Amino acid sequence: MNRNNNFHMGNVGNVGSAGNAGNVGGMSGMEFCPNCPTQTIYDPPITQYEDYYHPQLVNVVQNIETVKQHHCCPVYKHIYTHTEKNVMVSSVKRRKRVKTSSKGRSK
Repeated sequence: MNRNNNFHMGNVGNVGSAGNAGNVGGMSGMEFCPNCPTQTIYDPPITQYEDYYHPQLVNVVQNIETVKQHHCCPVYKHIYTHTEKNVMVSSVKRRKRVKTSSKGRSK
């Protein structure tokens, strides 16, 4: 491909009386053959990737640790004790004592 986008430099057509219309340098298209050597230009390579995926078995070992937590919590259990005592009570009534006030006492 020519980089100047000039694909055809020969005789464009038979114009008739126009003379040299379409001719380069006044020569007919059959006689014009410039000595332009062919050039080769190399662009940098384009890297193209094609991805292929294949299954791969991966073993994942997950360790599970069980921690048993023991907690003390109070549970109330009522224990009752029982005592007995014997008291002798007489049938004679006692006279009540008169209490004196602490204010009336002398120092």
